[in-house]
Amino acid sequence: MNTSPAANYAHRLLEESGLTSSHEPIGAMLVSIFLEEHFRLNGCLERLATEKDDTFRLSTDSSSYLVKVSPPDEAEAVVALQTAAMRYLETTAPHLPVQRVKLTAGGNDNVTIRLNDGRARFLRVFDFVEGQVLADANPDAERLAKAGEMLGLIDVALRPFTHPADRRGLAWDIRHFHQLTELVEHTPSPEHRQLARSVFRLFGENVVPKLSDLETQVIHGDFSPYNIVVDPKSDHFVTGVIDFGDTVRSAVIFDPAVPMANLLGRTPDHPWRDACAFAAGYQRERPIQASELPLLPVAALARLTLRALITNWRAERAPERREYLLDHAKDDWINIERSLTVSPDDVVAHLREARHGHS
Repeated sequence: MNTSPAANYAHRLLEESGLTSSHEPIGAMLVSIFLEEHFRLNGCLERLATEKDDTFRLSTDSSSYLVKVSPPDEAEAVVALQTAAMRYLETTAPHLPVQRVKLTAGGNDNVTIRLNDGRARFLRVFDFVEGQVLADANPDAERLAKAGEMLGLIDVALRPFTHPADRRGLAWDIRHFHQLTELVEHTPSPEHRQLARSVFRLFGENVVPKLSDLETQVIHGDFSPYNIVVDPKSDHFVTGVIDFGDTVRSAVIFDPAVPMANLLGRTPDHPWRDACAFAAGYQRERPIQASELPLLPVAALARLTLRALITNWRAERAPERREYLLDHAKDDWINIERSLTVSPDDVVAHLREARHGHS
């Protein structure tokens, strides 16, 4: 067992992010009792597959809701941060289609469920956002740019937002990437380990020396194609933004890097094309500083590598979520390999060109 300081840091970060423990799924009957007692809601509960919490769709006679019960190792302050960011956007930018939080009959935004072992889980209810997720929509460049614009608008709106827990430790936060090299050991394939080391080297040379100088604010943190609800027939295209579970104060450029990572390799002959289309839209609303733009492709590669590494690591430890985890990350190594065939300088030239085209 590796007990080096780096391994200890990695484990602590993964633990703080709620990724180290497996827990018993909470019973639907218990959830129903809490929903009726505190939210005056009853109906049909359907369990949904998710990364770490227990999530249900509640269908009542008149509407649908998303019900989330936090994992037992997620701190109350972190749950409060996620909810506070959503409620802040609802108040200060009501025109943005951010998922709404439903309050209890007593005006609270969550209910505590106390487990037999003394730990607490927090139940929250949100409006259910109907529609297709971006991951299933096969968008063209202009629609990807519209998705980018939406994240830009959210980041502009979140700029003044602060919360006592916004400096939480989060393994998914790209600024910690270089401290998670220990995860490479849990990757079975030698080829994949080699790809990961290439990305760690790029990140170490380009991003790490500038980490402390990057512009920071609270960001959504997981604007992935599964958290963006779209309507291809709508002029706005993006009709819903969900899941603020990875909200954190970090470098601004790490927010667009997440969706860019998810879009890498989608067009095999031009692995960066879709990611660049998204970034072009983002910069129409929230321009990236000229000195930081060259770091964006490396951050996107780091995020994709991080997902591949954490997925392998978690699939070993959480067999009940193994299928969900591996399905979400099945093409990651192929897409990392494809994306590394393009020089980061070429990608940056493309990003600069797109930005000047819309300035």
